[in-house]
Amino acid sequence: MDYAILIFIEYKADIVCKSKRRMQMIKCIIFDIDGTLIDTEFAVKKSLQRVLREELREEYSLDSLDFALGIPGLDTLKKLSIKDADRVVDNWNKYMGEYKDHVKVFDGIVDALRALKAKDIKMGIVTSKTREEFERDFRPYGLMEYVDEYVCADDTKKHKPNPDPLLKFLEVSGVSDTEAIYIGDTNYDCLSAKGANIKFALALWGARNPDEVDADMKLESPQDITKTLNDPSYIDNMEKI
Repeated sequence: MDYAILIFIEYKADIVCKSKRRMQMIKCIIFDIDGTLIDTEFAVKKSLQRVLREELREEYSLDSLDFALGIPGLDTLKKLSIKDADRVVDNWNKYMGEYKDHVKVFDGIVDALRALKAKDIKMGIVTSKTREEFERDFRPYGLMEYVDEYVCADDTKKHKPNPDPLLKFLEVSGVSDTEAIYIGDTNYDCLSAKGANIKFALALWGARNPDEVDADMKLESPQDITKTLNDPSYIDNMEKI
């Protein structure tokens, strides 16, 4: 056999072996909620727009409120210099309920979660929702049977884009940073993952500004979550890690 061909075969075999080793290390997929599992964008921004109209007597466009996606409600109100934020966030949550007909689980999410569970992949959630908001806004959508662990805004003093929420998840779940992937839809999610040394995959089905997010991977649809774990080229997509 030609020596060059032999070297090439050995090189390809080494790449495949490394890929399999990396794939075997992925034991847990961590999800954000809003914009990743559940489409809440319209409800979040429309209810915030109403609150700001009442509190500040100002009209904000929905696009100008994109920054509110992915961070705790109290942090959003502080950025807007809202006084008595605890009272106002309660009104915001009340108005959110009036837009519940606009909230839904993204198409393909349930099938993806079922497939991951069948593969014995641990699944978790790291969200900027408080535990009260989690119970009210997430639990009713029937996805809790797939969730092994979750971390809410109440569980850490610092929130995304700080890495503390993801580090807390690793602590309570017993998963190492090399065994996990975080899937989210905003740059806050990405920065939090990178700070925690966790791989980050951008959920393009919910992302508003994907070109501005330095993700390790960009997933076109929820079906790509399971394809990622099955595809031998997985290692090639994660070279930045």
